[in-house]
Amino acid sequence: MKDPALWGDLRHRYESVGPRRLLALDGGGIRGVLTLGILKTIERIVGQPLCQYFDYIAGTSTGAIIAASLARGMSVADIEKFYREAGTDMFERTRFVKRLNSLYRNGPLEQKLKDVFGETADLKPGALKTLLLVVTRNVTTDSPWPISSNPDAKYNALAREDCNLCIPLWKIVRASTAAPIYFPPEVIELVPRDEKKTFVFVDGGMTPYNNPAFLLFRFATDPAYRLEWPTGERNMMLVSVGTGAAAAAGATPDDPESNMLSTGIAIPNALMYGSLVDQDINCRAIGRCTYGDEIDRELGDMIPRDAAGQPLPLDRGCGRSFLYARYNIDVSAKGLTDLGFGAREAAPAQVQRMDLATPEHIDLLVRIGEAAGRQVKPQHFGPFLPATV
Repeated sequence: MKDPALWGDLRHRYESVGPRRLLALDGGGIRGVLTLGILKTIERIVGQPLCQYFDYIAGTSTGAIIAASLARGMSVADIEKFYREAGTDMFERTRFVKRLNSLYRNGPLEQKLKDVFGETADLKPGALKTLLLVVTRNVTTDSPWPISSNPDAKYNALAREDCNLCIPLWKIVRASTAAPIYFPPEVIELVPRDEKKTFVFVDGGMTPYNNPAFLLFRFATDPAYRLEWPTGERNMMLVSVGTGAAAAAGATPDDPESNMLSTGIAIPNALMYGSLVDQDINCRAIGRCTYGDEIDRELGDMIPRDAAGQPLPLDRGCGRSFLYARYNIDVSAKGLTDLGFGAREAAPAQVQRMDLATPEHIDLLVRIGEAAGRQVKPQHFGPFLPATV
């Protein structure tokens, strides 16, 4: 039984026994707009608000903005409107003399988050319509800090003076989006005027969890997090949505050595991409993949298949811990062409940028995302579609 004083209006939903559905959203700056077309298709297929369909939603960086918006009860159309109206302001550049600290001003992003989430809304169930997990990085402790709204979690006990549930939602999301160089870090006082309980946070993408999918599975099932939802292909489904990916050309055999500058610039992106793919592979190894692009030519797409190479029907169990679908967008020249966008309309180098937030570019990202939404099919959800669909 869930304590009604802790769980509030969510009590009956989470003390009932039944299949659980999880949604994980990658980071990626303004490219988060690409995910909205995929989410819009999922919303249409399941026939209900995503806060009702998904029992736990996780997000990193721009994915945290979308995850928190969904958890608050916003529709995908509402979130798209928010990005169209606020995206340019959120990425407004600082004056040149201040760029040694950060490229973008903190004020517009902070104000837009307060506008959409409210200044006082926090992680308590009264402010959220589903469970939420936001990935941040605590610079003070040099560690990833995923923050959950689960009322039963150890650091969410209301009796604690440093209870995570009491942190304003906008501030947690702002911490997750504080990309170094682009935005100033976020300082959070867990206990007012207590230096030992005051921490500096930066973008959750600076952790191994820019793709928070496998992390979300752990938070939903590991006893340490005090949910312990049952696993199994008919008990749990996890949907993971990326913000676009494309291979970057590197050194060639005729010129194998890179200079120190180019190597230093490439390292952060290489580590982030490697961690993102590793999260995806973990989910496909532990879960049963129903959809996803090829990982590489050795692993393939890791979808269970019969001897003839055909995907096994979902009513034929494989003994995995959950069903899993990974939706992403190939933003290479070929991938964009396959979606119907020519090089003049959608130059790959421009689409791949995480910081280009003009109204025209946001509109292009919306259209690319909607085209990519065609990859989402009802059969990927197996027994997890609502009975009325």
